[in-house]
Amino acid sequence: MRDWKNVLLKKTDTMAAAIKSLESEGMQIALIIDGQGKLLGTITDGDIRRALIQQHSMDTLASEIMFEEPVVAFSEDSSDTILTIMKNSNLNQIPILDADRCVVGLETLQRLLKKEKMDTPVCLMAGGFGKRLLPLTASMPKPLLKVGSRPILEMILNRFIKAGFHNFFISIYYKADMVREYFGDGGKWGVSINYLCEKEPLGTAGALGLLPKNLPDSKIIVMNGDLITKVDFKHILQFHNEEGAVATMCAREYDFQVPYGVIKAEGSSVKSVQEKPIHSFFVNAGIYVLNSTLVKHIDGRSFLDMTNFLEQQIKNGDHVSMFPMHEYWVDIGRAEEYKRANKDVKDLS
Repeated sequence: MRDWKNVLLKKTDTMAAAIKSLESEGMQIALIIDGQGKLLGTITDGDIRRALIQQHSMDTLASEIMFEEPVVAFSEDSSDTILTIMKNSNLNQIPILDADRCVVGLETLQRLLKKEKMDTPVCLMAGGFGKRLLPLTASMPKPLLKVGSRPILEMILNRFIKAGFHNFFISIYYKADMVREYFGDGGKWGVSINYLCEKEPLGTAGALGLLPKNLPDSKIIVMNGDLITKVDFKHILQFHNEEGAVATMCAREYDFQVPYGVIKAEGSSVKSVQEKPIHSFFVNAGIYVLNSTLVKHIDGRSFLDMTNFLEQQIKNGDHVSMFPMHEYWVDIGRAEEYKRANKDVKDLS
């Protein structure tokens, strides 16, 4: 049982400290208090995402990004009352205060309810050749390469299962029989696994056209089968719903340092020289949430990459949202990333 006191922060603590608290304690919230223990505000995963979108640095003070009017409950409230407040406000956690508004506890929906079963289908894309990892992938499809003692794809599957997801589809092409033989129908993990069998490579979105048309949920989570991450998939789904988007793309911040001094000039006159400047970009992290209405437009026969597919939705005027990730993430596309994942494996459980 985690101690709620570990999520208490001062208003002078930084966003980096808030992220560390959210990741290490797993309570999905940080409580900002004053010197007397009174609640000043809260920081949730959503607050962090919004701050990252606004390009706040990790040194930003908690007081600048905290939500100052959080919903709270009081120590004299019954469990039923607290549960009603949380459901009505769509909260996963709620601070518990005494009569002086000092924090005396933190209640979570997870504790009040049984583990939620997530019916949202999950599609894992595992049909690629993995050419950049040759010769490792000459006899083994990349999703079955082991990180520690388990294949990459099994690590992904287990993280979804721990979050309550149970309905899986795996797209397969290269050495498809090996993937199917290893995972079977999912019974070994107590879940359902079906396969999207590509007759020829269909790209990172094309195989979605092979999904059944009667999916039990209006959203679909799609993830490349060569990623290792500690992101909370429920957070992505919640963010997508709050945004009212037709699609959500997860993104990572990527820093690129120019290896030379960059000159700004007007004609032949040098106005400034910036030595080895660093530029920051958001890059595609290979995890998506799609409304099922989008998937129905994919024919399952034509090659289609996800980036081109989403660009078309943007051109159509549809809202495609970005979910910025700060959690551990590695794309095992090259030997260096594969070595990194194996080095980090002890911290990935």
